Amino acid sequence: MSILPRMTTGPERLMLEHMLDRNRQALIDTARGLSEAEARLRLVASLTTPIGLIKHAAVAERRWFQRILLGLDQSECDGYATPGDGSFVVADGETLADVITEFEHASERSRLISADFALDDTKTHPLAGDVSLRFIYLLLIEDFARHAGHGDILREQITAAR
Repeated sequence: MSILPRMTTGPERLMLEHMLDRNRQALIDTARGLSEAEARLRLVASLTTPIGLIKHAAVAERRWFQRILLGLDQSECDGYATPGDGSFVVADGETLADVITEFEHASERSRLISADFALDDTKTHPLAGDVSLRFIYLLLIEDFARHAGHGDILREQITAAR
């Protein structure tokens, strides 16, 4: 990935969507090419693993776009959508490719959902109160960038140990 974004000027919404997509891809790139065993390595005390970071990001997509923005109940979402440690849990039978596909699917659904909302449209979050689509974009840009940084560090440790 280039250090500078491909898009550096333009309408606010397009800039936000571009940066969100850029950080989605950056997070995926931290794990792509790792072996299944490497993707599951726990190198820190928390549940954070390369594959777990991507699983967590898919949960965040569903939580913010399906549950908060669209107002779906957990049972109506296309996967786990509850925040917390459970969002990092990957089943034994799930592969890295499966989890990447899950995240890409959740991201695409988020794009479709958000297309029907303006940046200033608000919904109510149970803890944060009123949140706008703009806030959701900014929050996930921040969240995915932070987790891509975590993934970069984990990948450095993994590849150095090879």
